[in-house]
Amino acid sequence: MSPRREHLDSLAISLLLACCLFWGFQQVLVKATLSEVPPLLQAAVRFAGATVLLWLWCQRRGVALFARDGSLWPGLLAGALFCAEFIGIYLGLQHISASRLTVFLYTAPFWVAGVLPLLVASERLRAPQWLGLALAFAAVVYAVSDGLSARHDEPLWWLGDALALSAGALWGLTTVLIRSTGLVTIRAEKLLFYQVALSAVVLPFASWQIGEVWSLAWSGFAWLSIGLQTVVGAFASYLTWMWLLGRYPATKLSVFVFLTPIFALLFGTMWLGEPITAD
Repeated sequence: MSPRREHLDSLAISLLLACCLFWGFQQVLVKATLSEVPPLLQAAVRFAGATVLLWLWCQRRGVALFARDGSLWPGLLAGALFCAEFIGIYLGLQHISASRLTVFLYTAPFWVAGVLPLLVASERLRAPQWLGLALAFAAVVYAVSDGLSARHDEPLWWLGDALALSAGALWGLTTVLIRSTGLVTIRAEKLLFYQVALSAVVLPFASWQIGEVWSLAWSGFAWLSIGLQTVVGAFASYLTWMWLLGRYPATKLSVFVFLTPIFALLFGTMWLGEPITAD
């Protein structure tokens, strides 16, 4: 395993930029597909596909997914937190805009910055870094303030907000779990496998439980959407994120992802017509 680095280098920044760009686009993509594919069915198909892709990747690269290394129970817990996070995201998008949800989702860095230093001393932020974190979040809130203050036609908008905030907490706690346990030492592929495989098992039952209608009679756009969510989102970008978590400080990585709500705002405005003003 490569040695850990204390600062983000050009490789980390480039990978983070690419991930944040796609994650911002992905929220809008999910929202645009809801008219054809129910939310949890989208997530179930996406993570089932990602599980297959990841297994094939590991077979080709000789990564032992099922070797005993003491990671089973924390790995399953990470998978449960990850799965619950995406239930919150996909259900929340039924009630609020993609850009609004993304702002609340990206409260996750505060959970990482607040909890992780209590467990891992090297992750502690100094006062200027806390100030930078607060300013970054304030800038994001200001950028989407039109959407945050607007009146809502959707009667359950408050539920969407709650689900988004819960998803942010779950994402942050997943990062804390990974960085504060032996999970940080295992291969990125195995770490991601715990999360996508458990989601692929649980999400179909969750979809069935809330009464979603299952059908594969989708348009070409819906198939393309699910394909992108699977290959680029659940496989490539999350594998990259797990790799980064194993090599760079999680607190610094988490602060950087504040770019994602800005990208979500831009894509939501250009594609879905979500409001943005200069006020």
